[in-house]
Amino acid sequence: MKNIADHQTQIDQFRVEIDFDLVAIALIEPAENQYVLKWKYASGNISTRIKKILLQSGKGIAGMVFKTGKPLIVKDRGDFAQNDDLFNFPILVFENLRSFGAVPLWHNGRVAGVLLGGYREEGLMTEEKMVLLTQKAASGIGNLDGKDLILH
Repeated sequence: MKNIADHQTQIDQFRVEIDFDLVAIALIEPAENQYVLKWKYASGNISTRIKKILLQSGKGIAGMVFKTGKPLIVKDRGDFAQNDDLFNFPILVFENLRSFGAVPLWHNGRVAGVLLGGYREEGLMTEEKMVLLTQKAASGIGNLDGKDLILH
Protein backbone atom coordinates (compact mmCIF):
# COMPACT_ATOMS: atom_id res chain seq x y z
CA MET A 1 0.00 0.00 0.00
CA LYS A 2 1.27 3.43 -0.91
CA ASN A 3 1.39 6.16 1.70
CA ILE A 4 1.91 9.88 1.82
CA ALA A 5 5.67 9.53 2.32
CA ASP A 6 5.81 7.96 -1.15
CA HIS A 7 5.03 11.32 -2.81
CA GLN A 8 8.55 12.70 -2.40
CA THR A 9 10.33 9.46 -3.25
CA GLN A 10 8.21 8.94 -6.36
CA ILE A 11 8.73 12.44 -7.75
CA ASP A 12 12.48 12.28 -6.99
CA GLN A 13 12.72 9.06 -9.03
CA PHE A 14 10.45 10.38 -11.79
CA ARG A 15 12.49 13.60 -12.17
CA VAL A 16 15.69 11.60 -12.63
CA GLU A 17 14.09 9.03 -15.00
CA ILE A 18 12.60 11.65 -17.32
CA ASP A 19 15.38 14.23 -16.81
CA PHE A 20 13.11 17.09 -15.73
CA ASP A 21 14.74 20.06 -13.99
CA LEU A 22 11.77 20.29 -11.61
CA VAL A 23 8.90 18.01 -10.66
CA ALA A 24 6.37 19.31 -8.15
CA ILE A 25 3.00 18.35 -6.72
CA ALA A 26 0.38 20.86 -5.64
CA LEU A 27 -2.39 19.53 -3.40
CA ILE A 28 -5.63 21.08 -2.25
CA GLU A 29 -5.99 22.38 1.26
CA PRO A 30 -9.26 23.47 2.78
CA ALA A 31 -9.57 27.21 3.38
CA GLU A 32 -12.42 29.22 4.91
CA ASN A 33 -14.94 29.27 2.07
CA GLN A 34 -13.02 27.52 -0.68
CA TYR A 35 -9.99 25.41 -1.46
CA VAL A 36 -6.45 26.61 -2.01
CA LEU A 37 -3.62 24.78 -3.72
CA LYS A 38 -0.17 24.54 -2.23
CA TRP A 39 3.00 23.10 -3.75
CA LYS A 40 3.60 20.40 -1.14
CA TYR A 41 6.32 18.31 -2.77
CA ALA A 42 9.15 19.37 -5.06
CA SER A 43 12.20 17.70 -6.55
CA GLY A 44 14.95 19.69 -8.26
CA ASN A 45 13.73 23.00 -6.85
CA ILE A 46 16.24 25.85 -6.53
CA SER A 47 14.13 27.84 -4.07
CA THR A 48 12.32 26.91 -0.86
CA ARG A 49 9.81 29.69 -1.63
CA ILE A 50 7.88 27.28 -3.88
CA LYS A 51 6.32 25.65 -0.81
CA LYS A 52 4.98 29.02 0.42
CA ILE A 53 2.88 29.62 -2.71
CA LEU A 54 -0.89 29.48 -2.08
CA LEU A 55 -3.17 29.52 -5.13
CA GLN A 56 -6.93 29.73 -5.44
CA SER A 57 -8.74 27.55 -7.95
CA GLY A 58 -8.23 29.08 -11.39
CA LYS A 59 -5.13 31.08 -10.36
CA GLY A 60 -1.59 30.22 -11.36
CA ILE A 61 -0.59 27.10 -13.23
CA ALA A 62 -1.83 24.68 -10.56
CA GLY A 63 -5.09 26.59 -10.15
CA MET A 64 -5.78 26.57 -13.89
CA VAL A 65 -5.18 22.81 -14.23
CA PHE A 66 -7.12 22.09 -11.03
CA LYS A 67 -10.13 24.13 -12.14
CA THR A 68 -10.33 22.78 -15.70
CA GLY A 69 -9.15 19.23 -14.99
CA LYS A 70 -7.18 19.43 -18.23
CA PRO A 71 -3.44 19.23 -18.90
CA LEU A 72 -1.41 22.30 -19.80
CA ILE A 73 1.76 22.26 -21.90
CA VAL A 74 3.95 25.32 -22.45
CA LYS A 75 6.98 24.88 -24.66
CA ASP A 76 8.12 28.52 -24.34
CA ARG A 77 7.23 30.68 -21.34
CA GLY A 78 7.41 33.81 -23.51
CA ASP A 79 4.42 32.58 -25.53
CA PHE A 80 2.48 31.86 -22.33
CA ALA A 81 3.15 34.88 -20.11
CA GLN A 82 4.91 38.18 -20.63
CA ASN A 83 7.30 39.52 -18.00
CA ASP A 84 4.72 41.94 -16.57
CA ASP A 85 2.25 39.03 -16.13
CA LEU A 86 4.65 36.62 -14.39
CA PHE A 87 3.47 37.68 -10.91
CA ASN A 88 0.39 35.54 -11.64
CA PHE A 89 2.65 32.49 -12.01
CA PRO A 90 5.10 32.61 -9.08
CA ILE A 91 6.48 29.10 -9.66
CA LEU A 92 7.79 30.25 -13.05
CA VAL A 93 9.68 33.09 -11.37
CA PHE A 94 10.91 31.27 -8.26
CA GLU A 95 12.08 28.23 -10.23
CA ASN A 96 13.05 30.06 -13.45
CA LEU A 97 10.95 27.64 -15.52
CA ARG A 98 11.01 28.25 -19.28
CA SER A 99 9.01 25.23 -20.51
CA PHE A 100 6.72 22.92 -18.56
CA GLY A 101 3.73 20.64 -18.48
CA ALA A 102 1.12 20.25 -15.76
CA VAL A 103 -1.55 17.57 -15.41
CA PRO A 104 -4.35 16.98 -12.93
CA LEU A 105 -3.87 14.40 -10.20
CA TRP A 106 -7.09 12.47 -9.72
CA HIS A 107 -8.33 10.68 -6.62
CA ASN A 108 -11.70 8.93 -6.35
CA GLY A 109 -12.92 10.64 -9.51
CA ARG A 110 -12.04 14.21 -8.45
CA VAL A 111 -9.07 16.45 -9.09
CA ALA A 112 -7.05 16.37 -5.87
CA GLY A 113 -3.91 18.12 -7.07
CA VAL A 114 -1.56 18.92 -9.92
CA LEU A 115 1.65 17.29 -11.12
CA LEU A 116 4.11 19.64 -12.83
CA GLY A 117 7.26 18.79 -14.75
CA GLY A 118 9.42 21.62 -16.00
CA TYR A 119 12.67 22.80 -17.51
CA ARG A 120 14.78 25.92 -17.10
CA GLU A 121 15.30 26.11 -20.88
CA GLU A 122 12.78 26.83 -23.63
CA GLY A 123 11.59 24.07 -25.91
CA LEU A 124 12.50 21.07 -23.77
CA MET A 125 8.90 20.21 -22.86
CA THR A 126 7.65 17.97 -25.66
CA GLU A 127 4.47 16.07 -26.41
CA GLU A 128 6.36 12.87 -25.57
CA LYS A 129 7.32 14.21 -22.13
CA MET A 130 3.72 15.32 -21.63
CA VAL A 131 2.55 11.76 -22.30
CA LEU A 132 4.98 10.48 -19.65
CA LEU A 133 3.74 13.11 -17.17
CA THR A 134 0.13 12.11 -17.85
CA GLN A 135 0.95 8.42 -17.47
CA LYS A 136 2.67 9.08 -14.15
CA ALA A 137 -0.37 10.97 -12.85
CA ALA A 138 -2.73 8.22 -14.07
CA SER A 139 -0.70 5.49 -12.36
CA GLY A 140 -1.22 7.13 -8.97
CA ILE A 141 1.25 8.91 -6.71
CA GLY A 142 1.45 8.31 -2.98
CA ASN A 143 -2.09 7.88 -1.70
CA LEU A 144 -3.67 9.37 -4.85
CA ASP A 145 -5.19 6.63 -7.00
CA GLY A 146 -5.02 8.44 -10.36
CA LYS A 147 -8.59 7.41 -11.17
CA ASP A 148 -10.70 9.83 -13.17
CA LEU A 149 -14.47 9.61 -12.80
CA ILE A 150 -15.79 7.51 -15.67
CA LEU A 151 -19.46 7.83 -16.52
CA HIS A 152 -21.05 5.17 -18.69
